[in-house]
Parts: sequence; C-alpha cells; structure tokens
Amino acid sequence: MKNLNKNGKFGEFGGMFVPKDLEQTLTELAEVYARLAVDDDFLNELRDAYRKIANRPSPLYFAQNMTNDLNGPQIYLKREDLNHTGAHKINNVIGQGLIAKRMGKKKLIAETGAGQHGVATATIAAYLNRDCDIYMGARDIDAQKPNVYRMKILGANVIPVTQGQGTLKDAVDVALENFIKDHKSTHYLLGSVVGPHPYPTMVRDFQKIVGEEIREQLNTIGIQKPRAIIACVGGGSNAIGAMYDFINDEDVELIAVEPAGKGKNSGKHGLSLGTGKSSVIHGFRTLTLLDEKGEIRESYSAASGLDYPGVGPELSMLKENGRLKLGEVTDQEAVKAFVYLSNMEGIIPALESAHAIAYILKNHGQFSKDDVIVINLSGRGDKDVENVYENYM
Repeated sequence: MKNLNKNGKFGEFGGMFVPKDLEQTLTELAEVYARLAVDDDFLNELRDAYRKIANRPSPLYFAQNMTNDLNGPQIYLKREDLNHTGAHKINNVIGQGLIAKRMGKKKLIAETGAGQHGVATATIAAYLNRDCDIYMGARDIDAQKPNVYRMKILGANVIPVTQGQGTLKDAVDVALENFIKDHKSTHYLLGSVVGPHPYPTMVRDFQKIVGEEIREQLNTIGIQKPRAIIACVGGGSNAIGAMYDFINDEDVELIAVEPAGKGKNSGKHGLSLGTGKSSVIHGFRTLTLLDEKGEIRESYSAASGLDYPGVGPELSMLKENGRLKLGEVTDQEAVKAFVYLSNMEGIIPALESAHAIAYILKNHGQFSKDDVIVINLSGRGDKDVENVYENYM
C-alpha cells in the first residue's frame, strides 16, 4: 500500500497520546501493519477477502431519476450499502481481522454507534472463530435495535454503555478502557479513521478501495474524473475512503458533509470540522467540539454513526489546508433526503448517508447539468426505518 504514514502525524494532528502499556501494544501493532502493508501474501489475502466476503467491487449507480428531477448535475451513487453487512464498515474489519489473526489475538472488541461497524465486526469474528465484545451506547441500542439483534445472532456480546450520553463517544471511552486491561490477547478493532496511531492510517488504507473503484468505474464509462466527491462525516472513514484517491486532483471538489443536528446555533450538532478546535480526544489530536472551559463538549445527531465530537486527523489536516469543502445538514434535512431517495430511486439510505444526499438537494444549483457528482452511499437504511418512521414522519 502506498503512502504508509509511519509516524501517525497529519500536520499538527494525529499522533499517539495513551498510557505507557497501551503505547507499547500500539507500537507493536504499527510495526506489524507496516510489514503487512507491503507484504504480497497479505495483500492478496485481503483482496480475495474483499471479493468473497465484502462482495466487492460495489456498483457505481447512475441516479437517473434524481438527476432528471434536479435537472442536473449527473449524480452517481457509490453503492457501499450493497456490501455484505450493509455498509462500508466491512472493508476495514476484514483488514483488521486478518491482522488480528496473524498476531494471534483471540478476541475482537469494538465500539459502534449506528451498529454497522458492530455488525461487521461480529461478522468477521464469526468468520475467524474469535470471541467478540461490542460496546454500544444505551441510547444507540434503543435507536438501532435491528443491528443489535444482528450482532447477537452473529454471536457477539453486546455491552450497553450507560455513562455520559450513552452514544458513540462513550462507547469508544469504555472500549479503550477495556482494551488497556486486556490488550495482550485482544485486538481493538476501531471502526473509523480516529484514535491513536496506527488506526487513522490503517483504517484509511482499508477504506481507500472505495475511491480507487470510483476512479476505475468512471473511467470504464468514459469519465476521467468527477467534478465532486460528496460524503457524510462523523469520524470520517467513508469520506476519506471515497476521497483519498482524488486528493491530488485539485479540480475535484472534496465535500465533507457534517451533521448540523438541531441547528448550528442550537448547540446540538456534530460540526467538528466546521466549529471544532485542536484538542486531544481518544488518544489523538484533532479538531474537537469544546466548551467554554476547553473541555470536550457533547455532540448530537439523529444519525448515531455521526454523533461524535471529533473527526479523523487526516480530514482535520485537509480542512485546515483548504482541500476540503464543508457542508452542514440538519436532522430534518437528512430525514427529508432519506425519504426523497427512497421515493425517487427505490434506495433506502442509512440516515448517515442521507446527509450527503441532502447536501446535493440543497446545493445542486451550484453545479452545471453536465457536472459529474459522486455521492458515497456509505450504508443502507434498514436499521433506521423504524426510528425515522416513528419519530420523524
């Protein structure tokens, strides 16, 4: 894999801020990954698993009805929702699962918000015959019941997290605490491009297959490159996955859509890139929501997978150097987009992914009819149907 980041720094962001015992474990993981990232046997095993387990490549779908309804631009959806387990998360868990197997780890633990990462982790744990604990906020467990059932059926132990808001941040807190206690026999399969080194680099490398496929699939139909790549951003793994292959194409806009929740001025949002300050969270430095005392502030989004008060350090760097364009979408706008895509294309998106759809509904006028736009449809909305129908319709 090219461009392996060996020190975990993205400008001022990233790094490793953890207790000494965990630093030793993570340094070992970084060294193992650095070797495997250029090991042909491992890379061949990874590619084979992408095909056999994840069902890659995922399709690039031309949204004809949506394109016609908006009178342009030409809208394509990268159908990560059609991956096995229903989201882009499977790409990362396959890679980390294979690493854990090579390191002889007997147990996988993970955090999850919307449940997609938890389901994917439970899936790879079953495939590799490993024990599996999934830490999930109590509020998210209530909102994402279908995924909780799936994790349990797959054999995972779903552990409710009741501290704090009972959401994704709190699940990460508890998962990290338990990883520190049992790091010798356990691999923490972190789900996004966040956390201490080597996770942001490693997860990005396992997700960049998305953008590589987008480029190849566009070229197959005679399109050299898109005008823009659009993706929702919580921690940021689906966004960096779709965008990474296009970072050096300066004529391609990279649009990161964050959850504005109940509104930017309400204080109940997850606009880490848009309003965050540089701070350390969960063992790494990044743009983070802070209160007036400089302490981490609670985030909010109706989409559980976006409800996180930080963001991946590489995305923070890209924002600070001007490479990212930011978008903001409220809960209500996301729900409207959720229903719109379902009605227009017969595709029910994850509420997280609906934020990216909402962006183009709000901003399609800034593009020409001939512009090619790719939206990363990061997950499917089966998990959200009950919640959206009962609480927002």
